[in-house]
Amino acid sequence: MLLLRSWVAAVQHGYSNISMKSFLVSRFHSFRHAFRGWGYVLKTQQNAWIHSLVASLVIVMGLWLGLAARDWAVLVLTIAMVFTAEFINTAIEAVVDLASPTQHPLARVGKDVGAAAVLVAALAAILVGLLILGPPLWAKLQVLLAGN
Repeated sequence: MLLLRSWVAAVQHGYSNISMKSFLVSRFHSFRHAFRGWGYVLKTQQNAWIHSLVASLVIVMGLWLGLAARDWAVLVLTIAMVFTAEFINTAIEAVVDLASPTQHPLARVGKDVGAAAVLVAALAAILVGLLILGPPLWAKLQVLLAGN
């Protein structure tokens, strides 16, 4: 339904010569490019593996704790924020390397600021995780320890 609405919007905005088939093929190619970029990040960035591991642990713990829907929404947005920062940082590094193959002070600034964005996102994610997972985890551990 969403694709149909997107196609209708494209036709209404002057792209009247676009067929549904070409529109769908174009969307398929867009997704393929995006997944190729995701794969590149996972293949080349060690921190992306750390983010993936931590995100997986958070998801498993959230399932074990039976989190409410609102907590899940915050966790999903937080995980997405960290991955988005990592993806943008990787893109910045690639473009800087292309534009400035030799070391340059401004190239270093660009890379450092991109890395700082990932750090801010990761630190915020840790805080969000502690705030959301901490209280129910503490309560569950108290019940488990009291039972022994």
